[in-house]
This record gives sequence, structure tokens and C-alpha cells, in this order.
Amino acid sequence: MRIAVIGLGSMGPGMAARMARAGHDVTAFDISAAAVEKAKGMLPMIGGALDGLGIADQGGSLTFPATLEDTVTGAGLVIENVPEDEAIKAALYADLGPLMGPDTVLASDTSGIPITMLQAHAPVAERFVGMHWSNPPHIVPMIEVIGGEETSTATVDVIRDLIRGMDLIPVVLKRDLPGFVENRVLYALLRECVDLVEQGVVSPEDLDTVVKWGIGYKLSVVGPMRLLDMAGLDIYSSVASFLNAELCDRDDVSPMISEETAKGRLGMKTGGGLFDYSPEELKDLPRDRGARLVAVRRVLEARE
Repeated sequence: MRIAVIGLGSMGPGMAARMARAGHDVTAFDISAAAVEKAKGMLPMIGGALDGLGIADQGGSLTFPATLEDTVTGAGLVIENVPEDEAIKAALYADLGPLMGPDTVLASDTSGIPITMLQAHAPVAERFVGMHWSNPPHIVPMIEVIGGEETSTATVDVIRDLIRGMDLIPVVLKRDLPGFVENRVLYALLRECVDLVEQGVVSPEDLDTVVKWGIGYKLSVVGPMRLLDMAGLDIYSSVASFLNAELCDRDDVSPMISEETAKGRLGMKTGGGLFDYSPEELKDLPRDRGARLVAVRRVLEARE
């Protein structure tokens, strides 16, 4: 299949490279020439991670056409990966409409905007679907598939089968909702983590240690629902009966995060956020974390 990826931010390069490795002819585009050059520069690192996972090259291709029209023409699937702004996405969909073929599927890699909301702007609602990859997309094998109110069953099936054909893991949601499943669980965890640090209960470094070597270590082997069985539903009921009332339930963004954002400290992308990063760290961290994720995935797959 020819697949077009529109938007080459943090996710686009890995998505495009992974699909090309699976044998698809992928075209990728971004309105920013700098983003295109950065994406090209990331390909050796991404390729090394895919080699580390033992993912054989099935003979696909990855090219970077100069125009949106050349990127989309002839594609059976177009994946939109532009910023999380409904207006930006809507404008792109208007541009894509005249360029797409009569049977082309349009998928959004939105991290949480409801598919039904975006579907109102899509050229053909029946062929619009959510395809939510997890970062880094060339390493994490799970992809959420979300149909909107008007998405046809056939469209959901096309995306589910495409994911399976790449030896990845599709999770088809039964209902469209903000944040889908992965980010709803993640943001519930992050809300409590931020609150504990903000209250002075624990340092950011120690909070990460607790999650990495406690919760995260277990959850990489035993999922939350099976963890309930492992711990015992009676134990969960007893602890939840008093602890749930104590958990953070704020519905705004923590001042700790808002204040750093206002200062322009956005995290790794600006060299500092909750932590500071040297130029050397910024250069080495993506490769180091990718290597660790590859190693963990190989171990988990060997035990399946």
C-alpha cells in the first residue's frame, strides 16, 4: 500500500520508517523544511532500533516529496500527524479533500481529540478513523484504533488489518472518547505524580524511581486488570474504600506545570522543564532510551 504521512514532528518519522520497513511505500511531508531535514537525520537512529528489534526490511520505501499534492496523490491511506489543534487539522483536511482518491482512508494520529469531533471536518466521514500510535512509534507495538460516530466498520477493519500485517498490535476501542484509553490512564497517573511532587511529598527524581522500579516494573509484565486479580479484589476494595477519596481530582493544570510553561521551559525540546538537560544529554537521551525500550521489548516478547 502507498501511505502518506503528513506532519513530521516527534511521531511522524518513526511512524513513516516503521511502515516502510513493513513493505509499504511511504511518502512523508511537512510544511517546515527544517522538520523534514530533522526527520531525515533521525532515520539512521530509527533504523538501528528496528534492527535491534529484529524487524526485517520488507522492501518498502520512504520518500519526502516537496509538495502536499505529490505526497498524497495515489495514497490508499493518509495519516495526519499535525499539531493538536482542531482548526489546524480542519484546514489540512480541507486541503486534502481534492487530492485524495475515491477510496482513500484518512486517519488521524491525534493523541486525544475525539474522532467524532474531527470527523465533522473530514472529506468523507465514513473513511475517517483514529490511528493513535504511542511514542516512540517505531518501538512501541500497540496502536489504538478509534472509529467516530460515522466511521464505517470497513474503515476500522482496514486499519486494524494493516496494523496486524505489520506484526503490530491493534486495540480497537468500542467507543470514541477524549484521550482514548492509553492517554486517559497515563494522564490520571501523571496528575497524581505531579500533585505529589507539588505537595512536597517526594522529589521529582524519587517520584520517577518509585514509578519506574515499582509500578512500571510490574505493569510491564502484569497489566492493571490482572494486577487486580494478583493482589486480590478484596485487598483492592479495602484500600480503595479510603484511598480513592484522597487522590488528586483537580480538573485544571497544576501551577507547577503552568509556571514552567509560561517561562518557556517545555522539557527536552527547550533544554529544560522539570529537569535541566545539557546539549550532550539531549543528543544521547533519545538513542539511550530507545535502546533500553528495545531491550525490554525483546525480553517481554521472548516470554509471550
